[in-house]
Amino acid sequence: MPDNKIFNKKYLKGFRKDLRNHLTPAEAILWKALKNKQLAGRKFRRQHSIGKYITDFYCPAERLAVELDGAEHFTPSGMAYDEERDNYIRGIGIKILRFENKEIYNNLEAVLEEIKNNFKA
Repeated sequence: MPDNKIFNKKYLKGFRKDLRNHLTPAEAILWKALKNKQLAGRKFRRQHSIGKYITDFYCPAERLAVELDGAEHFTPSGMAYDEERDNYIRGIGIKILRFENKEIYNNLEAVLEEIKNNFKA
């Protein structure tokens, strides 16, 4: 399936823009560290859609999605949705890393190191 058929579908554009304009505090902290190719020269996009799902951060060169999980992700419905979403995204060859918001607040450097450790050689 060509990439242009699955990435940033037009019907999600307004929702993606709204999410970019209203980042959670944890997303804002991580974005500050990822934007402008600051992490090992890799370009990240924020609130990038893949199919019908919107990822928090996506690195096209690495085919790597990074998700930050707040409280809503730990409810039964949140976990079921994340599983469905992750299965779809992994099924098209994109790796997903998940971090709890508190990891961003408590140990940002370890999160950034983990992201770098998942870059291809």
